[in-house]
Amino acid sequence: MEETIVAQGAQTNTEANTEAELSELLKIRRDKLAALQNAGKNPFEIVRFDRTALSEDIKSNFDALEGQKVAIAGRMMSKRVMGKASFAGLRDVKGDIQVYVRRDDIGEEPYADFKTYDIGDILGIEGFVFRTKTGEISVHAERVTLLSKSLRPLPEKFHGLTDKELRYRQRYVDLIMNPESKRNFEIRSKFVSYVRRYLEERGFIEVETPVLNTIAGGANARPFITHHNTLDIDMYMRIATELHLKRLIVGGMDRVFEVGRIFRNEGMDTRHNPEFTTCELYQAYTNLEGMMDVLEGIISGAAKEILGTYKVNWLGHEIDLTPGWKRITMADAVKEHTGADFMAVEGDADAGVKLAKSVGVDMDGVAHTWGNALYETFDQKVEEKLIQPTFITMYPVEVSPLAKRSPKDPHLTERYEAFVCSCEMGNAFSELNDPIDQYERFKAQAAKRAKGDEEADMMDEDFVLALEYGMPPTGGLGFGIDRCAMMLCGSDSIRDVILFPTMKPLDN
Repeated sequence: MEETIVAQGAQTNTEANTEAELSELLKIRRDKLAALQNAGKNPFEIVRFDRTALSEDIKSNFDALEGQKVAIAGRMMSKRVMGKASFAGLRDVKGDIQVYVRRDDIGEEPYADFKTYDIGDILGIEGFVFRTKTGEISVHAERVTLLSKSLRPLPEKFHGLTDKELRYRQRYVDLIMNPESKRNFEIRSKFVSYVRRYLEERGFIEVETPVLNTIAGGANARPFITHHNTLDIDMYMRIATELHLKRLIVGGMDRVFEVGRIFRNEGMDTRHNPEFTTCELYQAYTNLEGMMDVLEGIISGAAKEILGTYKVNWLGHEIDLTPGWKRITMADAVKEHTGADFMAVEGDADAGVKLAKSVGVDMDGVAHTWGNALYETFDQKVEEKLIQPTFITMYPVEVSPLAKRSPKDPHLTERYEAFVCSCEMGNAFSELNDPIDQYERFKAQAAKRAKGDEEADMMDEDFVLALEYGMPPTGGLGFGIDRCAMMLCGSDSIRDVILFPTMKPLDN
């Protein structure tokens, strides 16, 4: 029976493919397994197969390997039986390679068994490397071993697993059928490796901080709340790693970073998932400028090393990541794109709100301060225009509770966000190290929380205590691994670069 049924839970490719047909296919495969087991050939009893080569290695080193014995293993993705000889397509971690199987070489009984094997079965092949008459590099099988029986048919060959939601729910099938998905996660892995290497080469050490905390702090976000039974207290899954990492700077660990999972109880869309991965780092005795150099170096360097170019296509734009990204203050960016000159009315709340409204900014539900007016104008009118890599610097104090005030302007902080294709790629500060100022800002955040703002920071008195021991001038940076992976992969959805994204359960 032709296997044209998609994986369970997906829509079928034609009206003729029904649940009854799927059930029949499942029965046929289980019957085949039972027959093998009854014959003493249970594939699930095999515990090891020693591979000596991978598909791409054979292809790229054919001249050296021609005629040589190899042992390969992988999933059979295609099969063409022609009487006494057959061809099969085998897929391993490096790619696909053709296998030639002939009855006279492997024996009559093993060949009869091979003819019953299904697409999706995992095989071990021992044989020699050769080139067919049509010029295709292949392995001539001398022994075929069934290593695992696939009891469920793969999606239809030519259309594959195309339902995006099903791809996310059944990532294992997506990885089998869609090589581009596997490529995305290889790029992601290489990016994380590059980040670690880049930072370690510059004297940073990697640390681990708690995931469960008694206080939700370090970012404006709604936390997930759980309960610790033994202590009988509510605890919060971390929304940031910032406050613990800065405690380490106080303790004399001058350059630290953490790559870790963050949890935020917020909405889901193409750019957000409730759990995601960040890299957060802190460096003593540097400032905002130093943190711009670090982020630019990581993203540009990773693109060049992993992709071989600074040019990437993302969200419909060709992006140039060549070092030397634009650096501009928020007020100057707002003036450049809207004409509104907030610095001309700096500190004047009424004038700032009036200026924001004059360029079409909605200030409803926002505290009417000069800083909020500037930020809302940027957020609503400018951010969407930042396509090429741009550092936006000098954020208002009102939206930056953990950043150091600018010594030149008390209304602004030494903070930047980096944008590519209107997406935030990183957030950095010259870190606030004044414990008195920090305490007052925590109090302001606590007041917001008392009024029902669940995303406001909680008061962290131990962190203030740490600052009272003295923290050196410090630059801090956080950036999303998932967002960077999206850009390097050219993906428009964060779910394409998270192996198992959060999904709403299917109705039973």
